[in-house]
Amino acid sequence: MAEVLGCWIDGIAGDSVPADDRGLQYGDGLSETILVRNGRARFLDAHLARLDLGCQRLGIGFSTSVELRAEITRTVSQAPASAILKLIVTRGSGPRRGYAPRGTFAPRRVLSLFAAPALDDSQRGVDARIATIRLGENPALAGIKHLNRLENVLAASEPGHELVFESLLLDAADHVIGGTMTNVFAVKSGRLYTAPVDRCGVAGVMRSVVLRQAASLGIACELRRLALAEFLVADEAFITNVRIGVVPLRRVGEHSFMSNLAPTLGASIEPLDA
Repeated sequence: MAEVLGCWIDGIAGDSVPADDRGLQYGDGLSETILVRNGRARFLDAHLARLDLGCQRLGIGFSTSVELRAEITRTVSQAPASAILKLIVTRGSGPRRGYAPRGTFAPRRVLSLFAAPALDDSQRGVDARIATIRLGENPALAGIKHLNRLENVLAASEPGHELVFESLLLDAADHVIGGTMTNVFAVKSGRLYTAPVDRCGVAGVMRSVVLRQAASLGIACELRRLALAEFLVADEAFITNVRIGVVPLRRVGEHSFMSNLAPTLGASIEPLDA
């Protein structure tokens, strides 16, 4: 378990929220997991832009501000060379019970700083499995990183997940959408593919970085849902998130992949926003 280095609620040191907080009661909120390196929050603008989008989508009256940025800067300045900053924003506590957010709310923000787990050499290439649970489709929530992550929890609780680095999540039509904590890319004949996240899945910050960097390197990329059978005959596959960067998939079940493009992309991204 990652060591907790500090926690602040609405800018004040503490480790608890009221029992009537709607994030706790209903999952009514959003989160961002940000890599901290050498006292800087990497890709912070992208994280806060996604947070703003999520707040707009959920109708939470919170927008990133100079105050929040200053708070993040103060927090990460206390961090070791490598750490993880978790930012949660909830709708706050309401004047009455019930799903409908009636009345006036003061959104609540929670910042938690964790020691970053070490990345060992095995993460130069990892194995994955296909989760049994299927993702439900909901365009209203697709793409944003809301607090309702029970599909990911159930997938990571399945037998066999502990034997691999990641479990891949499919939709009801058996398209490969992402992983429990990652986005997924496939490479076929030099062309890059990843699923659109307009029906389900999360638009990861590192996913956006990879798409942008691939374009700058002249690598053709297509947002397209790949059926599992099509994915498994790809030349190459890799997973991404802000903590691990770009990591090749060696094997998914009985299917093996080579690794050519992932190291190139990873190396080109590493100096960005360092």
